[in-house]
Amino acid sequence: MATDERSTTTATKPSFWSWLSGYGRADARGDLASGLTVGAMLVPQAMAYALLAGLPPEVGLYAATIPLLLYAALGTSRQLAVGPVAIVSLLTASSLAPLVEEGTASYLEAAALLALMVAAIHLVLGFGRLGFLVNFLSHSVLVGFTAAAAFIIGFSQAKHLLGISTERKDHFYETVAEVWRNLSDTHGTTLAIGLGALAALIALKRFAPRVPAALVVVIASIVAVEAFGLEERGVKVVGDIPSGLPAFAVPGWDGSLIGSLFSTALVITFVGFMESIAVAKVYSRRNRYELDPNRELIALGGANAAAGVFGGYPVTGGFSRTAVNATAGARTPLASVVTAGVVLATIAFLTPLFTSLPNAALGAIIVMAVVGLIDVKEMRHIAAVKRSDLIGLSVAFTATLVLGIELGIVVAIVASMLVVFARMSSPHSAVLGNLDGTDTYRNVDRFPEVRTTPGVR
Repeated sequence: MATDERSTTTATKPSFWSWLSGYGRADARGDLASGLTVGAMLVPQAMAYALLAGLPPEVGLYAATIPLLLYAALGTSRQLAVGPVAIVSLLTASSLAPLVEEGTASYLEAAALLALMVAAIHLVLGFGRLGFLVNFLSHSVLVGFTAAAAFIIGFSQAKHLLGISTERKDHFYETVAEVWRNLSDTHGTTLAIGLGALAALIALKRFAPRVPAALVVVIASIVAVEAFGLEERGVKVVGDIPSGLPAFAVPGWDGSLIGSLFSTALVITFVGFMESIAVAKVYSRRNRYELDPNRELIALGGANAAAGVFGGYPVTGGFSRTAVNATAGARTPLASVVTAGVVLATIAFLTPLFTSLPNAALGAIIVMAVVGLIDVKEMRHIAAVKRSDLIGLSVAFTATLVLGIELGIVVAIVASMLVVFARMSSPHSAVLGNLDGTDTYRNVDRFPEVRTTPGVR
């Protein structure tokens, strides 16, 4: 009963009081350092992920401002870094492209509407205390889906790295074929920028992991474009970025569009929450504090609601940024407030500096970010611990590559449910025997010296 009371209190009490009351100078130093570090990392990432979602770069920046403040006020994780992420960006693009023309005001409004729908589902699950539902998503199946999504995301950037024009395709193999058909149109200078950016990102990650590699690549590529007049030579750049701060606006409610986007909103909610809660649990255990899944749902719902009404698109917690946030010394959610301040300052004063940023550099940042989603180490661990789990992993991976990101996640969820039901239908059982001279009973298969009583099991 005492546990239930604590859980209820945690879910209703504003979470910031749990850390703000004992806030000290050491906390402030860690939060300031990590907030600035993640802010430097998030600015180029947010623009790159917006490009992946088919949105202008400023939309990614908007999604990395007010949503972070809402999560900081409502969330229970002290290290989770919320904002645009690769998989959610890809899901946004794949759902909106067949319905709304990319590059139009309607596309921007549809992205904001999708964020509000994701927020609504998060809030319903959170206030309904349904956070336990994510336990039905098998970890191995999610690893397979994430790896396949990483391949799809990475290959979607081939057009930016090669400087070619390709038609949007629904399936991975069609995208590969489309890139192959247009390979002869590769723009040499663009390819050089893309490969140079990838090489720099890899080198900095290996030899200078504390340096904000994405920001360094962005600055270097802008300098190269300006110094050598590469835009006039055919290198595509992001162009003018509005410098105004995100403005409050509620997107229009189109019943047919809501119906078409509902399944995607569900998928984004579950996949995004799984990504957030997985990494948040790692750092809550390391730092010895409690994490409330239902409160996390409410906090992510608030963050997505803010994204929807301040010109953004769906957000969630990210693996890489959270790791950087924790490593840089984040002690409380105030680090996210500092990060949001960095992004807001960038929008207000620095956007003219990004006019000459080449798309190839953003494409390289995306490719480098999604490489980490292919978790070979975890696949080997799954194979070593329980080889049967490789079936669900393989089904999710293959289905996502062959059928596409949305049908792939449906197959992955069904596979997860089948795995769970299979385990429930045939639970582990063992015959126990008594260790001579004790009151202890052990599995007879593992302890052959134990004694059993005839007729009793």
